[in-house]
Amino acid sequence: MLAYKQLSTTLKKKLGFSLLELMMVLAVVGILSVMAVNAYEEYMKKTRQTQAMVDISTIQMHLTNYYSEKMKYPANLAELNLSKDQKTDPWDKPYAYVNFTGMKGQGGKRKDKNLVPINSDYDLYSSGPDGISRNPLTAKHSHDDIIRANNGGFIGIAKDY
Repeated sequence: MLAYKQLSTTLKKKLGFSLLELMMVLAVVGILSVMAVNAYEEYMKKTRQTQAMVDISTIQMHLTNYYSEKMKYPANLAELNLSKDQKTDPWDKPYAYVNFTGMKGQGGKRKDKNLVPINSDYDLYSSGPDGISRNPLTAKHSHDDIIRANNGGFIGIAKDY
């Protein structure tokens, strides 16, 4: 009977987990969870940026077709009859379009670090995740913008231009 009680007590100790072991497992699971969430957020950020670049390329194509038919650019994007998905960026803000026809001076144009306009025909961009944009690309709020530059030769993140 005594041997049975000793065996039972020893077996119970081996089958259970100590508080320290449980805390270590929870710490490892917590660290892995934080890493997974950060990786997912970075993936979603890249996905939204890529979608905005694709949208800008598509809108640019529509603008080129419009220009080919009418020999002028539209006053605004509404004239292109785009779908709702094409009118708003992945952050649910409308794409910005500035037609340079009839514009006097360089005031409303997006500019690079040398304050030279990045386009000569029109500006088309998304203000990015923060929803704020300034004309010079060097401004802090413009770094995350998805822009069209060099008259369509560059479509990407403003800080990479």
